[in-house]
Amino acid sequence: MNQLRPFEHSRPLPPYRAVLAVDAKGFTKLPGSTHEDVAILIPQLVGEAMRSAGLEAEWSSPDFFGHTGDGFAVGLPTRVLPYLIHPFPALLQERLDEHRRSHPGEQILRLRVSLHVGPLPVDPSAAGNGGNGVARNETHRLLDSDVVKQVLTEASPNVTLVVVIVSDRVFHDVVAAGYAGLHPDHFVDVLARVSGKAFAQRAWLHLPAPSGPGPVRVGADTDGRDAPDHEVVPAPPPSAAHPTGLNYGQTVTGGAVHGGMHQQFGGQQ
Repeated sequence: MNQLRPFEHSRPLPPYRAVLAVDAKGFTKLPGSTHEDVAILIPQLVGEAMRSAGLEAEWSSPDFFGHTGDGFAVGLPTRVLPYLIHPFPALLQERLDEHRRSHPGEQILRLRVSLHVGPLPVDPSAAGNGGNGVARNETHRLLDSDVVKQVLTEASPNVTLVVVIVSDRVFHDVVAAGYAGLHPDHFVDVLARVSGKAFAQRAWLHLPAPSGPGPVRVGADTDGRDAPDHEVVPAPPPSAAHPTGLNYGQTVTGGAVHGGMHQQFGGQQ
């Protein structure tokens, strides 16, 4: 394999692509006999939400598609990023809720979704292959971040079936710039970390169907000293300085929420 060594030669920059990754909460705890069925069901439900969002053509012919066992990663044109932020997550939440209601007694399927963008190559000779690079790796790290798992665990399994985390770049280029059909206040500013991995990035959380409240975790006490990790304290009362229902600009880490959060996603409690 003849490749140029990095940092010694210039080469063409691959096209920028949107990367969407999805996986299921608690997949490894399901009976092994159900894994294959769930692995098939996830892209089926996501595909239905994609089609409802008007993205059938992009979903049918992605830049790349890779299964991960309990989910997948898919590469899509950057022009559809606004629609992957809205209405796709809300439609996926609706589809999962319909499935929950029509299959009583089954394990409730809840999904984590991450969205990122960056230059990624594809293999023109093998449709759907390729897409390997830093942006794809970071998409999976965002998906696996502690704060995403924490928020989904603390939310009601009967209400909150989808949690979405978008990279800082996607947030600023798409949400803050006004291209998506959601206000920036529908997102919570977080620090995404993955236990045991050298990864920490600013990102933004969104719940299409928020529920709670759950416990509030803080990273510093009132005199500025760091509080122990995972300390649970009562939520501070609403005040003029921190009105209830506002969440824009808060910072949430894998074990901490700064500024007080009563599950205030999208201005709801």
